[in-house]
Amino acid sequence: MASSRDRQRKLARAKLDRQMARRAAATRRRRQIQAGVGAFLVLAVIVAGSAWALGAFDSDPKQNTAAEDTCLWTPQDATANTNLKDVGTPATKGLPTDGTRAMTVTTNQGAPITAELNLANSPCAAASIAHLASRSFYDNTKCHEITADGALRCGDPSGTGLGGPTYSFYDEDVPTVPSASPSASPAPGQPPTYPKGTVAMISNPPGTNGSQFLIFFKDFTTTDPKYPVIGKVTGGLDVVEKIGALPTVDNGTGAKVKPKTDVLIQSLTVGEPVTGAAPASSGAPSGAPASSPSAG
Repeated sequence: MASSRDRQRKLARAKLDRQMARRAAATRRRRQIQAGVGAFLVLAVIVAGSAWALGAFDSDPKQNTAAEDTCLWTPQDATANTNLKDVGTPATKGLPTDGTRAMTVTTNQGAPITAELNLANSPCAAASIAHLASRSFYDNTKCHEITADGALRCGDPSGTGLGGPTYSFYDEDVPTVPSASPSASPAPGQPPTYPKGTVAMISNPPGTNGSQFLIFFKDFTTTDPKYPVIGKVTGGLDVVEKIGALPTVDNGTGAKVKPKTDVLIQSLTVGEPVTGAAPASSGAPSGAPASSPSAG
């Protein structure tokens, strides 16, 4: 018969064997889990890498397009030019770029003058005028000049030719002419650069447009157009022609371009965009006449 000491040794040995077995089993389970997690991570990295290579993490092109700036507005220093008026700036994104917007100019000279602003060719000019109109920028201002080239010049609250908002924007639709040399005479039979009824921005220097615009009451042709076309008169052209026939006086700079009778814009409004609408035909590309300096 085994002694009690031997039995104790056997029991202790059996207990140690059970502990070692449990530890070994736990180690195997831990290694299996680690191996599984590692395999999953490797697979995830492979999948993510493949997706990245295929562009899955790129932003939706449509979203990028929507986020891009349609127009940029360059700040102008109102302390350097006290004729400028701060009414904020238009939005830069989400602006309409198709169809037309109706502009209505009510003056003290007769029936309202209506025009269509071309959103496809001049979205920033249309956005600027709409923004300024919504701030009553043009209301109770004078059309301060009748140019020698046959256009009514409006949109400067200061009436000096130097006024405008505290921002500017670049030209959008400056016409091209077939003549290769600016000094050459217009080719016979060519349509006018500015057909009667053309609406265009005017600024000095060119490319710093603000609020001032021209409405042509007669055809004007030039081989060196500088000003962008923004639309076309659709009604009230007879009123524009009537204003164009007014006598002019010295504007204080020696230029006899100021209407002797005040031409007051009582209100200027811009309607909502009409998507897909075809802009009124201007008959030909348009340009701009030479005139006195302007801030735009």
